[in-house]
Amino acid sequence: MAGIIKRLFSKKNKRDISPSVSSNNTLLRDAEATVLKRDAHTVSRQKISKNALKVLYRLNEAGYQAYLVGGGVRDILLGLQPKDFDVATDATPEQIQAVFRNCRLIGRRFRLAHILFGREVIEVATFRAGHESSEGSGKKQNKPKNELSRTSDQGMLVRDNVYGSIVEDAFRRDFTVNALYYTVKDYSVLDYTGGLDDLAERKIRLIGDPEERYREDPVRILRAIRLACKLNLSIEPSTAKPIKQLSELLTHVSSARLWDECNKMLLAGHAEATWDQLFREGVSQYLFPQTVQALAAKDDQAKAFQQFVSAALKNTDKRIANQQPVTPAFLFAVILWKPVQELTEKLIAKGKPPYEASQKAASQVMEKQRMITAIPKRFSLVAKEIWGLQHRLSNRRKKSVYSLIAHARFRAAYDFLYLRAGKDPELSELAKWWTDYQDAGPEAQQNMLNLVDNKPRKKRKRKPANKKRTTTKKQTKNVPPKKL
Repeated sequence: MAGIIKRLFSKKNKRDISPSVSSNNTLLRDAEATVLKRDAHTVSRQKISKNALKVLYRLNEAGYQAYLVGGGVRDILLGLQPKDFDVATDATPEQIQAVFRNCRLIGRRFRLAHILFGREVIEVATFRAGHESSEGSGKKQNKPKNELSRTSDQGMLVRDNVYGSIVEDAFRRDFTVNALYYTVKDYSVLDYTGGLDDLAERKIRLIGDPEERYREDPVRILRAIRLACKLNLSIEPSTAKPIKQLSELLTHVSSARLWDECNKMLLAGHAEATWDQLFREGVSQYLFPQTVQALAAKDDQAKAFQQFVSAALKNTDKRIANQQPVTPAFLFAVILWKPVQELTEKLIAKGKPPYEASQKAASQVMEKQRMITAIPKRFSLVAKEIWGLQHRLSNRRKKSVYSLIAHARFRAAYDFLYLRAGKDPELSELAKWWTDYQDAGPEAQQNMLNLVDNKPRKKRKRKPANKKRTTTKKQTKNVPPKKL
């Protein structure tokens, strides 16, 4: 890797590009690209999706500029295999749609073209410009400026459809390491923002003023943390400094976007590191306030809960590394477990029956979380089922065991029990019993069930009969009939 980085900055591999940008911004007007020729970098067509290459070539053939950009270029330069491939072009969304019959236009806040190749989707975006230069690129804008670009009272971009040149697009991107462009015309890599230097130093750096960029889109706070953990990079000091102060802006972001970002953070194979950094940066209180409150107690229960969450995050990372399936339903069930328990106890104390209290607590806790991160019902219902099965797992009678084993959520509920057992002797014994039962053969399973069934059951205490009602009946018998 060190040899590659040295070659990246060799003078013979660089040439200057003076971009033609009619903008008042001196930075853009004087911007020059660092260009790495074909033999000076590791980006190869063999590492790029065939469908992404089709999009690049067809846009070029139609007379448009087209570049592979963002995570695809970044990851290949870091020696990783990208999962997604994004394309940037000077063609407008409507022009892209005219080139590809398999194109679908999406988004209002940020207009994009999706080129569909079966299950693979290649995302194509038109070069963006700064809002002050909607006329600067010379590209025809069919709508008034205020319809193309709009910000909220907090400075957050609610619409960003001002088109521009490749230079303007580079400076409108979030991080320098995401503003690297690869072209199939001469197979070179272009860098306008110093992304290659930051990759060499393994740093995440925002382009422009960090506070302004976070205000434009607070989700960049989450992306900075996610990329730092995913790529094992450090967040550059000026980029990290405003995070704690501006994290509150996440409350103005739609719950659907926050759900999408939480999924990316927790299901990318680096959940434990990401979770820890969210807490260190003070961001977690705006994503999981109920969980943060439950952990703030600093007692033995809170410590056990923290260990449970850490074990679940480690297990998730391990499963992803082993290419085993994972579901956000399980992780959210773990993260919200203690808040559900605490609310259940409060409702029981108010006189609610235990089962009714647990059901109501589960619904209320989940609904509060859904208002922040819009958890789809297909996941929230599964999480509730996992919670509901925890009590049933303590019943090891034959009929109950057969019913549980056949339940669609049994395996998830068992994994949940196994992880939350921790150092608790009673839960550990229960988890071990279920582990042994699953590993045993039919005859051994039957013996285990017989041992449980032969144990004497605790006799329920019957409530005393209502004496008042009994007395009334006797009195009724002895009362003489009324005279008519």
